[in-house]
Amino acid sequence: MATSTYDTNHDMRDRAVLVSLVTDEAKRGSADPEHSLAELVSLAETAGVQVLTTMAQNRETPDSKWFIGKGKAEELRAVASELGATTAIFDQELSGAQVRNLEEALDLKIIDRTQLILDIFAGRAKTREGIIQVELAQLSYLLPRLSGHGKNLSRLGGGIGTRGPGESKLETDRRHIRGRISELKRQLEEVVRHRKLHRERRKKSGVIQVALVGYTNAGKSTLLRELTEADVYVENQLFATLDPTSRSWVLPSGKEVVLTDTVGFIQNLPHDLVAAFRATLEEVNEADLILHVVDSSSPMRAEQMSVVADILTQLGAGDKPQLTVFNKKDLCSEDCSELLAGGRDALFVSAYSKPDLQLIREAVQRKLTGETLTFAIPADRGDLIALAYRSGEVLGQDAREEDGMMKLTVRLNKQEYELNGYKLQPYVKR
Repeated sequence: MATSTYDTNHDMRDRAVLVSLVTDEAKRGSADPEHSLAELVSLAETAGVQVLTTMAQNRETPDSKWFIGKGKAEELRAVASELGATTAIFDQELSGAQVRNLEEALDLKIIDRTQLILDIFAGRAKTREGIIQVELAQLSYLLPRLSGHGKNLSRLGGGIGTRGPGESKLETDRRHIRGRISELKRQLEEVVRHRKLHRERRKKSGVIQVALVGYTNAGKSTLLRELTEADVYVENQLFATLDPTSRSWVLPSGKEVVLTDTVGFIQNLPHDLVAAFRATLEEVNEADLILHVVDSSSPMRAEQMSVVADILTQLGAGDKPQLTVFNKKDLCSEDCSELLAGGRDALFVSAYSKPDLQLIREAVQRKLTGETLTFAIPADRGDLIALAYRSGEVLGQDAREEDGMMKLTVRLNKQEYELNGYKLQPYVKR
């Protein structure tokens, strides 16, 4: 059995034993339980937890009272006592009753995967919008579980599970918390309204948007920084980016687009978190092109790509034009050439290679420019002519005096644009 490595005089972090229950249903699923537990270790370390050891139990179904079996709970108590653990973190979601029963039996703080992820987000939120979204997700998660978090709230010293809403809010009655949730939703609706107006202005101005999406720690922020020379936070840890960041990006043709970095996805991303962050994630829905960034060096890349695809579908963005960017080829120890097989619309790159960055720019330009079309626009509609120039690359123009129209040949990514009720239609020679 592992021995304790902590020093109580110098290390006041949560000291945790991580626990995973592998059910028959989990074995039949697409997610690898061992990988999920390894990911939980990374999540805990990201939250500042000292991970002492991990435990796993195979069982047909969860125990309704303890989640794990009673015998395993007794083993967990013995291991935690020997190692001096203060916390047990479970890789699956627990009910309020299970949390209460485990706390009473183990005399430990009990945290599940969902609460751990919410806690990380609470520590990372910096903008007003991000803070609102995280608190809303935390309160929505904790409201039905209040009776199961007594010891979590009364333990002194803070740590995971205590960031965000705070003790005073969670110890009040449910009516107060429901009122707080209603107020947060109202504030978020205001944020959504402002964001919608901003998107509409951007759409009217013909600005093209490209969104970076992908599994957490795939290298999206690094790509944003290297492609746009943006001053953005980059760190080799989960959820280094929480609030979306947009930067101007110039393509080889000289056309300027907006490149947006988004929060990373993860398997079993809490439903309350997806719901709360929908306003932010709607930026993906508005994108003209999605760059799906994949960590090519990860042995779980196929599963991670599947997670991202599922979440994009949930958001209604599954059918958006996409370009897959297999990143971190410099860390890929195996032959990853098969990643580009099968006619997949993809690139194999390193974010730190200038030639590879140029390949991304050229590929994005090809995806956005699409086909060449000719439009007939009234010569006195300078706004629409300007829109055509902003929306694509104008290859030629011809003023037709006989009908007061301007014929423009444009290479662009959409077949028609609409502005102030006037729809641009492909020119048909009469």
